[in-house]
Amino acid sequence: MLNALAIEDAVKAALQEDLGRAGDITTLATIPASARAHAVLAARQDGVIAGSEIAIAAFRMMDASVRFDTHVADGSPVTKGDVVLAVEGPARAILSAERVALNYMGRLSGIASLTALYVKAVAHTKARIVCTRKTTPGLRAFEKYAVRCGGGFNHRFGLDDAILIKDNHIAVAGGIVPALRAVKASIGHLVKIEIEVDTLAQLDEVLSEGADVVLLDNMTPQMLKEAVRRVNGTMLSEASGGVTLETVASIAESGVDMISVGALTHSAKVLDLGLDIGVN
Repeated sequence: MLNALAIEDAVKAALQEDLGRAGDITTLATIPASARAHAVLAARQDGVIAGSEIAIAAFRMMDASVRFDTHVADGSPVTKGDVVLAVEGPARAILSAERVALNYMGRLSGIASLTALYVKAVAHTKARIVCTRKTTPGLRAFEKYAVRCGGGFNHRFGLDDAILIKDNHIAVAGGIVPALRAVKASIGHLVKIEIEVDTLAQLDEVLSEGADVVLLDNMTPQMLKEAVRRVNGTMLSEASGGVTLETVASIAESGVDMISVGALTHSAKVLDLGLDIGVN
């Protein structure tokens, strides 16, 4: 589920950006205020849908009387030509909200579609595909929602909801053991601790000190298998670093619990969606 207040704030800002100081001067000049229209938002390529609520909010924010018929729910696959959403109401509202609605839905559906490809590639293993913080500023909650629509899972949302000790933290703190001990001395009992390692020797240090999750960064599938063997279920294991659709299956087959993929949000292509409008 998406936070309704977050949707309202984001859509309002996007519409304000598009409408500017004078509003949609093209639509205002060409379309009578009394004109009504119907439209279908349809897929122009195969993929997975995400962001319908946001698109609906864009139309409704322009005019609360706009009506909708949802044909494809978020998280569902579509093929080229499928109608995702039918819209009916004042023509001005539909035309003015069109681009904001499509921008959000295209972006989020692209993320969901790419995530689904990764999830499918590792379906024969226990590995979960998870996202990262490599998101578009201001859109993190939406983009992480899209990952879930594609069958993936969310990593932490920000710097404040879990501990993730990375290589730079380790360097400044003076090593793995000092970093872990400092964290354990300062955090609450409900906060999970994850730490990044690059080598099996570093992993052994983590195993001696203890953590909830170990992030195995840029390791080969062979190294990952050995790491999983050493961990032996004492903590969760996460593989990360340069994961692609071509390599993700071999990474998953190492036995890791999770694979984090920054590309889900920073490199997903927009899913091609279009709005075809008619006059009532």
